[in-house]
Amino acid sequence: MDVEDVSVMNMRLDNGVIAAYQQCHFTPDYVRNYTVIGTEGRLENFGDGPGATVKVWNTGPTGYRDDCDIAYKVPEAQGTHGGADVQIMSEFIRFAREGGVTDTSPVAARMSVAAGYLATMSLRDGGRPYDVPPLDPDLAAYFDGGQQA
Repeated sequence: MDVEDVSVMNMRLDNGVIAAYQQCHFTPDYVRNYTVIGTEGRLENFGDGPGATVKVWNTGPTGYRDDCDIAYKVPEAQGTHGGADVQIMSEFIRFAREGGVTDTSPVAARMSVAAGYLATMSLRDGGRPYDVPPLDPDLAAYFDGGQQA
């Protein structure tokens, strides 16, 4: 197995925000659970498929409450990965045919992959911190400008 069962990544983002990402692949059930906590509240999913609920608490602070301020039902979706695969392929085909700015920033995608890679390197190197190297400014501008030659 080449994936660690449990990992934590502590980050300081370019805008100064401090964030932590934790994942655990060893679980008695097979349900993806995500919790996002920030200064404006908490978001957590309960279930990971159609009919599941995403709850938001944003009127705190309070003690523990099972109820939430807003609840969203996860809708039925066409295709795999909640319909995302079709959207990703459509965006790629549109870009290949027409060019222009993409819905997802290639620079942000690169930074995300680089952060995950360096977190794995850190985990395998005794927790040594790594910085994600910046992209060349001209290359970043090229992607931000819709990949115009």
